[in-house]
Amino acid sequence: MEAPRVEALREELDRLRVEVADLRASRERLVLAADGDRNRIERDLHEGVQQLLVALAVNLQLAGPLVDADPAAAKALLEEMGRDVQQALEETGGLAERIYPALLEAGGLAAALRSAAVSAGIPASVAVAAGSTYPPEIARTVYFCWLEVLEQAGEKGRARVTVREEEGALSFEFVEEGPWAAAAAGGSGTSLDRLRDRVDALGGRLAVESDAGHGTRVYGSLPLSR
Repeated sequence: MEAPRVEALREELDRLRVEVADLRASRERLVLAADGDRNRIERDLHEGVQQLLVALAVNLQLAGPLVDADPAAAKALLEEMGRDVQQALEETGGLAERIYPALLEAGGLAAALRSAAVSAGIPASVAVAAGSTYPPEIARTVYFCWLEVLEQAGEKGRARVTVREEEGALSFEFVEEGPWAAAAAGGSGTSLDRLRDRVDALGGRLAVESDAGHGTRVYGSLPLSR
């Protein structure tokens, strides 16, 4: 076999080895990210909803004797319990959305993206055609990327999202104007790796541009048919 041919085969083999190694690393990161998400949900359940329910159980035991002995104190306690119940409902709803965004099916991607911004309390602009429907795994990936951007934006941040169909793919762009800009410099980091791996797993691409003065731009595309 001619030397150039041998060298070309060696280069191709090296390239394939690198791709296999990258794929294994990406799959490992996906598994670790999924474990991390479950751990965060478990922690939030324990430190949030569970603690509220424990407080409610204690207050219920206290409320009974107070009804006759001190009606005013009983009323105040019941009002406190009502606030705890409302908070528990809100936190449970938020956890449910992180696990499975039901609004994606009920209202579509545009409604889910807007609802997430409202829930996060982040001023946001959502440019997505109302009523547009996409494969569930595509819509969920865009939605979870948006959640990550909103989370990183922080209370004082702003964000905007644009989603459109282009040549058989769903293009998306998220712009975050909060503190994530500095943290995301260089396009690397745990959260960005998690987003990139999720997009790559569906045959898409994701890129990041960061400017401390103008924010962070996360953009890419996902094929609508594979």
